[in-house]
Amino acid sequence: AFSAAVIGLTLHFAAYMAESIRAAIIGIDRSQMEASLSVGMTKTQAMRRIILPQATRVALPSLMNYFIDMIKSTSLAFTLGVAEIMAKAQMEASSSFRFFEAFLAVALIYWGVVVILTRVQIWAEVKLNKAYQR
Repeated sequence: AFSAAVIGLTLHFAAYMAESIRAAIIGIDRSQMEASLSVGMTKTQAMRRIILPQATRVALPSLMNYFIDMIKSTSLAFTLGVAEIMAKAQMEASSSFRFFEAFLAVALIYWGVVVILTRVQIWAEVKLNKAYQR
């Protein structure tokens, strides 16, 4: 059940992330590739040194949002029988009849993880945007 949950979540979010990366690469002006080829770079060098750094800057917000959504979607793994954090809270609450405390703890854990990932996203965006500030 665990491997089915991992494969399902991976395939689901990989499609969205791939589309986000593809859109970011297409969003870079074609003249960037032409200019890098005109100075003697190969297509691989141009992609690695010119196109992908710019595309990363564009794609980062949506990629991080998908990653955060994937973290929150792990609670769906319970439907496949995987005992993840929500399932553990449900089991603990059922045995102790303290549902509010169990689910509040889970909510705080999810909130903490999302806050940390959001801070990482802000840090990465600031770092990537420094080259474009005047």
